[in-house]
Amino acid sequence: MALREIALLTNPTAGKGRGARFRDAAAERLRGAGVTVRTLEGRDADEALDLARGVVAEGVDALVLCGGDGMVHLGIQAVAGTGTPIGLVPAGTGNDVARYFDVPRKDPVAAAERLLASSSRTVDLARSGTKYFVTVLAAGFDAVVNERANKMTWPKGQMRYNIATLAELRTFEPLPYTLELDGETRTLDAMLVAVGNGPSFGGGLRITEGAILDDGLLDVVVIKPMSKPGLIRTYPKLFKGTHVTHPAYEHHRVRTVTVAAPGIVSYADGERFGPLPLTVECAAGALTVLA
Repeated sequence: MALREIALLTNPTAGKGRGARFRDAAAERLRGAGVTVRTLEGRDADEALDLARGVVAEGVDALVLCGGDGMVHLGIQAVAGTGTPIGLVPAGTGNDVARYFDVPRKDPVAAAERLLASSSRTVDLARSGTKYFVTVLAAGFDAVVNERANKMTWPKGQMRYNIATLAELRTFEPLPYTLELDGETRTLDAMLVAVGNGPSFGGGLRITEGAILDDGLLDVVVIKPMSKPGLIRTYPKLFKGTHVTHPAYEHHRVRTVTVAAPGIVSYADGERFGPLPLTVECAAGALTVLA
């Protein structure tokens, strides 16, 4: 399918202002190829989502998202299950969704070229109620770190998460979880539980290593209680996915999972998602991506 008209939804402040620059460069390349580009920008997330839903209802060929994983998270709420594909012009700090599809993360013109090639891939989403996510739901230590990192103004990027991790480690204790895995209930203590549609979050932390985007299953990873020095030693292994051999690591593949633990607000795609308990199911084939 050759692109005729796309909507380009941008978070202009993404990546220290890269969003606006990358949008302009990508739009110029697309228009040069004869594509009609409607640029959209909301004053806040609610308005951006309304704009996205509006153009999807009107029938654009694709909703192209310029920003980080938060912008992708917003965009999928508008397109899930509609058949309208998304495209990616990554401009954020984490860009895990762009990693999944090997979209150039530093070159918006190269990202636009991918869109013009118009090859698409249909993948699963994870759904909880009426909300969807693409990457990973963090529901433990990682969610607490996200809460702290979001309140920090300095530093930017991955280093902020690393500092938040060290800060939270001082006081963090394992949490009592109740999990329901495809109807089977388990109670256990754990440092974290992560529910992955894809393999990584937080800028390449491969917590749910081995997750496949189109297998109709969710990957639930449990990190059982471990010492703080052990957690610090294991943290760098998350970037390579080599933590899977650790004795505290447990991995389940399921269609539906319910996660309950006291006092935890979960995060998905790096965005605040909702307080536990939550039930998450695989929405097979709910998303089409131009990549």
